[in-house]
Amino acid sequence: MESKNRKLAELAKLVNGEILGDADLVISGLADLDSAEQGEITFIVKAHGTKEINSTRASAVILPSTVSKSPKPAIRVNDPYLAAAIIQNHFLNQPFIAEGISDKAHIGTNCQMPDEVSIGPMVVIGDNVTCGERLTLKPGVVIGNNVVIGSDVVIHANATVAEGCSIGNRVTIHSGTVIGSDGFGYATDEKGYHIKRPHLGIVQIDDDVEIGANVSIDKGTFGKTWIRQGVKIDNLVQIAHNVEVGENSLLVAQVGIAGSSSLGRNVVLGGQAGVKGHVRLEDGVMAGAKAGVHGNHKKGAIISGYPAIPLKNWLKSSTIFAKLPELYQEVRELRKKIADLQKKD
Repeated sequence: MESKNRKLAELAKLVNGEILGDADLVISGLADLDSAEQGEITFIVKAHGTKEINSTRASAVILPSTVSKSPKPAIRVNDPYLAAAIIQNHFLNQPFIAEGISDKAHIGTNCQMPDEVSIGPMVVIGDNVTCGERLTLKPGVVIGNNVVIGSDVVIHANATVAEGCSIGNRVTIHSGTVIGSDGFGYATDEKGYHIKRPHLGIVQIDDDVEIGANVSIDKGTFGKTWIRQGVKIDNLVQIAHNVEVGENSLLVAQVGIAGSSSLGRNVVLGGQAGVKGHVRLEDGVMAGAKAGVHGNHKKGAIISGYPAIPLKNWLKSSTIFAKLPELYQEVRELRKKIADLQKKD
C-alpha cells in the first residue's frame, strides 16, 4: 500500500483550512480522539470539545474555526466533520490495481470489457454488456444482459444488476443488493386471484451514487426507476417501480418508497421512513425516522410522525401524547366532581 505521509500544510490546503502551530509536522493518517496514535490527526466537531485535546495521543487536531488556540498543532476549518472525511479519504485512497478476470467467472457473448478490470470468481456477466474502465466485480456478482456500466465502478459480493439496467461512473454497490428486480404489482380478478403485472422497464443509476447492502431497487413497470447523481442509500432500503430520487438525496436504513413517487434534490429520509405511492417531495424535504409520508410536501419542509406533519406540530403532539394518562385521570376526576354537583342540585 502506498505511503500517504503528508505535512500538515498539505492537509490544510486540501480542506481550505488555517494552520495553528507547526505546518511541517508529518501526518500519517486520521482517527477519532480515542484511537488516534502519535503521527495521526484527529478532529473535534464542536468548540466545547477542545478540553479533550490534551487527552488524545494524536499529534494534531482539526478544529472549528471559532477556536483560536490549541495545545497541539491544528487545522481550523468551518466544518471539521467534512474536513475529516476529506482527509481520511485522501489517506485511504489507493490506485486501481487490475487483477484481471478469474478463470471461474463467466463472460457472455458480445461484451465490451476494458483492459483494466478485477473480476472475481463466480461472477456471471450476460450478453451484450458494456463496461467502463477500472471495473471491480467481487465474487458472486451477477450482471444481466444488455447492462451498461460506467468507469470506476465497484460492485461487491453477491449483488445483482438485472437485464437492461444502467450504472453510471464512480458508483459503489454493496453486497446483496438487487438492482432491477420486478416491482410489486398485481391486478385482482372478480374471484380474488392476483394476476401479476409485468415489469418491462429498467433502473438507471447516475454518477457518484453509493448503494448499501441488501437494498432492492425495482425496475419500472414501463420506463425507468431513476436514482440521480450523488444519491447515497443506506442498507436495507426498498425503492419501488418508477420512483425518481433527486440529486444528492440521502435515504437512511430501512426506508421504503412506494411506486411512482418522486424526490427532489437533497431530500433526506430518516431511518424506517415510508413514502406512499405517487407522492412528490420537493427539494430539501427532510422526514424524521419512522415518518409515514402520505402526501406531497413543499420545498424545504421538515416533517415527522405518522402521518407525517410539520416537525414543530409533531413535537407538540408528542408532548401532549406523553401526558394523555395524566390528562385522562384529570378528566375522570372532573367528571366525578360534576356528577357529585349534579346530585346535590
